Amino acid sequence: MGLLRWAVAGVAGYGIWRAVRKQQDESAPAAFAEGENSGGNFSQVRSAGVDGMRSNPKRWDKVDEASDESFPASDPPSTY
Repeated sequence: MGLLRWAVAGVAGYGIWRAVRKQQDESAPAAFAEGENSGGNFSQVRSAGVDGMRSNPKRWDKVDEASDESFPASDPPSTY
């Protein structure tokens, strides 16, 4: 009877894990704002600036904006 309980617990755990994974797959990735990943964004690149982020930073100045706009380029912004 102990083996049957473990099997039921395993099946229930797997069902919960699948439900959580499906819910995570349907939501936007951590760096993207809601709706940013929908449509034709096949390259998985978010828009620069605060509007493209999921959470708004407490401080955001023009240097942060320039740095965010230049990512993932290897050269720093020319505003320094």
